[in-house]
Amino acid sequence: MTALTTHGEQLLEINSVELCVETFGDRADPPILLVAGGSASMLWWDAELCERIAAGGRCVVRYDHRDTGRSTSYPPGEPGYSYTDLALDMLGIQDALGIERAHLVCQSMFGGIGLIAGVDHPDRVASLTFVSSSTDEPGLPPPTDKLAEGLPADPDPADSASVVEYVVGSARAYAGGSPYFDEAATRALVERDVARARDYASTLVNHYAIESDRPTRGGFGDIAAPTLVVHGDHDPVLPTPHGEALRDAIPGAELLVLEGAGHDLPGPVWDAFVPALIRHTGRGRS
Repeated sequence: MTALTTHGEQLLEINSVELCVETFGDRADPPILLVAGGSASMLWWDAELCERIAAGGRCVVRYDHRDTGRSTSYPPGEPGYSYTDLALDMLGIQDALGIERAHLVCQSMFGGIGLIAGVDHPDRVASLTFVSSSTDEPGLPPPTDKLAEGLPADPDPADSASVVEYVVGSARAYAGGSPYFDEAATRALVERDVARARDYASTLVNHYAIESDRPTRGGFGDIAAPTLVVHGDHDPVLPTPHGEALRDAIPGAELLVLEGAGHDLPGPVWDAFVPALIRHTGRGRS
């Protein structure tokens, strides 16, 4: 296998689309593939966080999903792909980078990608980590009233300033009143994200229009890979019982509750998250 590029973005042709990928760390170290949530490009995995994980002896890979960042974009409202296609994109990145098995860290709605990989492609998965995710089973609490009250009105997608305000406001609401929400840092990230995207109008809507298909070989109870569930105690989108239900659904799964975190991974919780991830990814070998 060839060595990975440790810095700088690269566009890879995978499954007839272009996907933008960036790596951190030594290729000889066990690979961790970071899978961002809905409408989130690779930038939402903070570069400093990636570097801290890499410093723990891991090769970190982050990438832009279709319809985010520099990756292939589709017309707004017409994504033309499914969760399974996105899972195959992730596996295609592993193939392109010469990674046989990776530790997958999947966030929010794209825990569904980890579910498909873990159940239908277990030979490619060394371990799973679900961040701010859910089983979506009936009876779990809905988003909080505070979330609905904090969400801004939809922006004019042709007005980049309006889009920036909308995404920053949404991130503030998703933080759930966390004391760790950093508005200035979030605004800088969003401004870079909007400027970098092929079509941010598609970023805003397309992931919520895709087919939410499931694994063909089972469900959460059929995941065999070592699994860590990470959940913020301020999460207003998926309150803490969602994390508890996910832990209970996966055999042998462990739960890490991050105090002060909302539906995100703010910098002050990295001191808890990074060591837990390093320990967890030492269990299943790549």
